[in-house]
Amino acid sequence: MNLTFTDRRKVIQIHDLKKNYGNNTVLDGFNMDLYEGETLVIMGKSGSGKSVMIKCLIGLEKIDSGDINIMGKDITAISEDDLNEIRTEVGFLFQGSALYDSMTVRENLEFPLRRHTKKFGKLGDATPLVMEALHNVGLDNAADLMPEELSGGMKRRIALARTLILNPKIILYDEPTTGLDPITSKEIILLMKSIQEKYKTSSIIITHDVDCARFIANRMILLVDGKNYAEGTFEELYASEDPKVHAFFKS
Repeated sequence: MNLTFTDRRKVIQIHDLKKNYGNNTVLDGFNMDLYEGETLVIMGKSGSGKSVMIKCLIGLEKIDSGDINIMGKDITAISEDDLNEIRTEVGFLFQGSALYDSMTVRENLEFPLRRHTKKFGKLGDATPLVMEALHNVGLDNAADLMPEELSGGMKRRIALARTLILNPKIILYDEPTTGLDPITSKEIILLMKSIQEKYKTSSIIITHDVDCARFIANRMILLVDGKNYAEGTFEELYASEDPKVHAFFKS
């Protein structure tokens, strides 16, 4: 574990998280800490519980038992209004980008600002915020385009710009490079790295992409059967002689 981060404040704590769907156990006592400014990569096979965990983390899925604490607040024991307030501090990049097809890029970026009026107040001219967000992802001229006019990589960048426009302290990435060609994947990875360095965000990245983990992770967790199976830096896990860990990285 990277000692430069364990000396810092914990911004997320998950303890003994359990989630079942009928007789199917998806998370079976998952534990995790995320430190201020850290990039934590969580890897595992399909169905290992990665995406379910991240949805539980922001209240999109209800947990069966366990504790989830975000910036000092137990999200399992607060009101919906308080949970929505926390969500303004936690950006979520969905796997499929999740842009609104009927809205322009500008309107997609304005949407979270209009939704969270308690934090940002009545929205006047949002153009400066929109243009800054687009500039941060290298798409200065995309404001008036429709999602159908964007490539897969551009959609992922716009989704990231929409996440950044709320100036979150934490960003959750769900499979940020899935479905992209190798060159575009590398561009997205470099963009994520530059954003973390510029904004000093704390990040959790759910991914199957070993190259993404190699380049960006400060620390990694390997999730197997709903539990933390292995944890450490990329180099530590990559060098592991444990058969399950070895097979995952060498495959």
